[in-house]
Amino acid sequence: MRSVLQFLFRQIEHVSTKPKRMMKKLVTPVAIRTIQTSSVSTFRPPQISLYNIQSASASSFHQIESVIDHNSTSFHENFERSTQLVADLKKRCLHAASPPKTPAFEKYCSAGKLPVDHRISSVLDNGSAFLELSQLAGLDMYEKVSHRAEDKTVNCGYDDCRRGGIVTGIGTVMGSLCVIIANDATVKGGAYYPITVKKHLRAQRIAMDNRIPVMYLVDSAGANLLMQAEIFPDECHFGKIFHNQARMSAMKIPQLAVVLGSCTAGGAYIPCMCDETIIVRRNGTIFLGGPALVAAATGEVVDAQSLGGADVHCRVSGVADHYAEDEASALELAREIAGRWGNTPRQTSPPMDLEEIRPRYRSDRIYGILPPLTTAIAKPFDVREILACLLDKSEFTEFKPLYDENLVCGFGALYGNPVAIIANNGVLLSESARKGAHFIQLCCARKRPILFIQNITGFMIGKKYEQEGIAKHGAMMVHAVANAAVPKITLIIGGSYGAGNYAMCGRAFHARFVFSWPGSRTAVMSGQHASDVMCRIARKQVETSSYKQEIIKKYDTESHYYYSSARLWDDGVIDPAETREILGLALAACLHAPIEDTVNGVMRM
Repeated sequence: MRSVLQFLFRQIEHVSTKPKRMMKKLVTPVAIRTIQTSSVSTFRPPQISLYNIQSASASSFHQIESVIDHNSTSFHENFERSTQLVADLKKRCLHAASPPKTPAFEKYCSAGKLPVDHRISSVLDNGSAFLELSQLAGLDMYEKVSHRAEDKTVNCGYDDCRRGGIVTGIGTVMGSLCVIIANDATVKGGAYYPITVKKHLRAQRIAMDNRIPVMYLVDSAGANLLMQAEIFPDECHFGKIFHNQARMSAMKIPQLAVVLGSCTAGGAYIPCMCDETIIVRRNGTIFLGGPALVAAATGEVVDAQSLGGADVHCRVSGVADHYAEDEASALELAREIAGRWGNTPRQTSPPMDLEEIRPRYRSDRIYGILPPLTTAIAKPFDVREILACLLDKSEFTEFKPLYDENLVCGFGALYGNPVAIIANNGVLLSESARKGAHFIQLCCARKRPILFIQNITGFMIGKKYEQEGIAKHGAMMVHAVANAAVPKITLIIGGSYGAGNYAMCGRAFHARFVFSWPGSRTAVMSGQHASDVMCRIARKQVETSSYKQEIIKKYDTESHYYYSSARLWDDGVIDPAETREILGLALAACLHAPIEDTVNGVMRM
């Protein structure tokens, strides 16, 4: 029996676990990044049979037969439109991951400091995959960067908070699964914006939910002082970071800090609250009050290294545990420490043959299946066509296939791992809610992870449906989703509107991961419906087109997938053709923790 982490998050057959001597740039415009060599085509996720979950048996499934005509005009139109959306997504992700070539960046590099992607590349296992989260965090939320050059102000065109000023994701370090939280000091010196705090907390939540060790690559000036009211005092502001660190320590989740630059003010607690801390000579500093604050408050004049450098904290204060001469040594030492974590999950059977379990249909076929969102809402496509491109061998066994076809429920597998699926195939009815609640309870009893696939306008409304009790039936499904202790992963492929977002495990319902496809929308309702409602409420005798268009424009902007992802309403916008691989990685991370028993509350019948 081979350990699951021998091939977890791997993309090549044989991987050396020796520390790397070369640091390669890690910038690719997709959610899955490969450390050094290999490609998605050779991706090898794990076959996990942990915690008494039985491996999927091919004999228990039925193959999905596609009825899509890939030679049709609509297929080619959809394919072209989807291709353009994905190209724009990759362009934006590459843009976000590319630091501007400014004098400040040149100064940063001249100090012997590596760009954040190089740091992550250096610490992860050679040939392993890195699943970056929320690449578009902060997109268009703050002002653009400008700098002075030759007595002229130049607009660099880069968002002032690229990737939210911090890079987070999941990879493997010396064979151990690890959440990476890395400050990007080329974005305002690594200062924390409100979205930076939110992204940091989200990564910690993923680590806590899935019992995954955390490595902090620290290089931050602390809180953005001009935005302190949005960062400092509230329940989910900066202080929550340290609360989470204390809780993770109590949960026996290993935490390691590598101080590669500034670690100032409240941020100084990050390394202090870790199990072990490495600090780099000359560049690394840790202090509650920097030289400027010390001078202002006490009149004492002291330089940064004398105040809180590596020599002070390794030789005098004891705040840090390991002294590194440079970044390369620090990152290599971090790998060695991670190798002693000893958190490898239980054993599993050898890996499966990827060719044998590959879906019958190409992944990029999804491009031709997805119609424009307006068409998908008016006449939903059959979500089984999507499942045929995602699940092992395109095999799927439905639950209650003849009862309410608006909600598709059933069982399949992703890279050999059993998974339950709940997918929208139309508006939610009372029957849909009862079917969904029943199926969720069944999954909880069997401790089967659930994949929710959203393309939903919401619950059906009207006198007939209210009298049938759709509110209480919807509440029943919401109860079941909220209390389900099994791992939940949500994929938004189209609309995510109204209470349908809640019943289908939206962000508020503790999904371990939430991903969106280009073209998806998330809002309380569509812009057209919102404008109609507002006009009726305002009792306008003449519904001016300008008033309606203003509301529609507002909703179109705020429901857009880029707007959603920038604010971390999901964990990233992903390429539909790479969804199978990304879901495989997410599911593997979820199975790193034992699945607890589900306890339900009182459901109104």
